Parts: sequence; C-alpha cells; structure tokens
Amino acid sequence: MEIDFATESDYEFIQQRDHHVLTDLLMAKIRAHEVYIVRNEEGSNIGWMRFGYFWDNTPFMNLIWIEEQYRGKGIGQEVVQRWERDMKQKGFKTVMTSTQSDEDAQHFYRKLEYRDAGCLLLDTQPLEIILIKDLE
Repeated sequence: MEIDFATESDYEFIQQRDHHVLTDLLMAKIRAHEVYIVRNEEGSNIGWMRFGYFWDNTPFMNLIWIEEQYRGKGIGQEVVQRWERDMKQKGFKTVMTSTQSDEDAQHFYRKLEYRDAGCLLLDTQPLEIILIKDLE
C-alpha cells in the first residue's frame, strides 16, 4: 500500500466518488497538497483523505474514504497517522475532524485518541461531533 499526495491524474477517481466538495475546489486542494491518495500494491487507487484548515490555522480532516473491500484492514488508521505526522512536522500542535453522531466513524477517531471537543447542530442532519487531538 502507498499513501502519497494526490496529483492531477487522481482527480477523476476522487471527483467521481467525493460528492462533498465542489469540483473546482477539489483540483485546487490537490494542487495545494491537501488531498492524500491511497493505492494498493498493484498501484490502483483505493481511497483518499482530504483536509483543510479550521480557523485557517488548525488542520481539519474533512473526509477519509476507503473502497469498501479494503475497509477494516487498518488502512484508514495508516492514512490518519501519516497526516498527523505530516502536520506535526509542519509545526502544528493540534488537529481536528468531525463526524455525525449517527456514524460509526466517531468510534474510529476515539480509538486514535481523538476526544470530543463540541458539536454542531444543523437543521437538516444529525448532530456533528467535533473531535480534536493533540500531537505533542
């Protein structure tokens, strides 16, 4: 398995599956190295992780997605840990993410030592749990 920054050649794979980001913004994020791509041993794309910055100063993981047949094998954990190492190397002391209260992802993040830091309640979806992790 390989985890690296996505390139323009990965755009179509991600764009066809990521329905949570504007298509124009996705290319900008790829060019800014704010998207990681995950490839299997044969070099095929099997997932990605996209992030941005909360308050423009705290890395915030927006989405991690792994193809169904590769889930539950520790790949997501490896992607998150790679991102955390990169963010720590850049000098960040804290990272954030979120998940809806009806999603199992909250348990995944808690196992990776993320802790609840608050929530957001929107009219059209379940409670959004904000999670935070200190990198020091």
